[in-house]
Amino acid sequence: MARNSKAKGKIVRRLGVNIYGNHKYDKLLKKKPHGPGIEKGKRVRKKESDYGKQLVEKQKIRFAYGLSEKQFYNIFVKAKKIAGLTGDNMMILLERRLDNVVYRLGMAQSRAQARQFVNHGHIRLNGKRSNIPSIVVREGDEILVKDNDATKKVLRECVSKNDRSLPSWLSFSEDGLKGKIERLPFRVDIDTVANEQMVVEYYSK
Repeated sequence: MARNSKAKGKIVRRLGVNIYGNHKYDKLLKKKPHGPGIEKGKRVRKKESDYGKQLVEKQKIRFAYGLSEKQFYNIFVKAKKIAGLTGDNMMILLERRLDNVVYRLGMAQSRAQARQFVNHGHIRLNGKRSNIPSIVVREGDEILVKDNDATKKVLRECVSKNDRSLPSWLSFSEDGLKGKIERLPFRVDIDTVANEQMVVEYYSK
C-alpha cells in the first residue's frame, strides 16, 4: 500500500473535495471549507497556474485510490497503450483493481481497508488466494472471502455498515459474501472525483 503520513482530513480540505467517499469528510468540508492553515473567513488570493491545476487533479485521483506516484504513473502509461481515450482508460483500470472492487462491493469501508484485506490473504479471486491489490479483474471473475469464521465476521460487519450503492457492473450476494464482475466498467459508471483529462495533460508535457 502507498502510505501517506498526512491526515486524510487535511488532504480533503486542501483539495476541496471528498475524495475518500466517507460522509465524515462531507461534514468536515461543510464545517471547514477553507484549506488547512487558513483562518476562517480570510480570503487568500492566489493565482494558480495551469500546471498547478493539473497537479491538483492528479493528486485527487491518486490519493483517492491510495497509490504512490510510481504506481499511478504506471497505470497512466498502460492506459495510453490501450485504444480509446487515455483518461477513460486510466479510470477504468483504476476501478478494475482488486482492492477497489472489494471496496465497491461493500466488503470494506475504505479502499485502504480493502487493500489490507487483500494483502492479508482474506480475499479469494476465482477460488484462489490473492494477496496482490493491483491485480486487474476481468469479466466473469468471482470475488470470495476466505473460509474462516473470524474473517467472515469482520467482512459481514463491513457489509452491514455499507451505505454505498452497488455499481451496475458488479453483483453481490450478501449471504454468501460473494461478488462477481458481470461486465467491465464504462467511464460513465465511475464517480468523478477529478478531471482526468487534466491528468493526461499533466503527464503529456
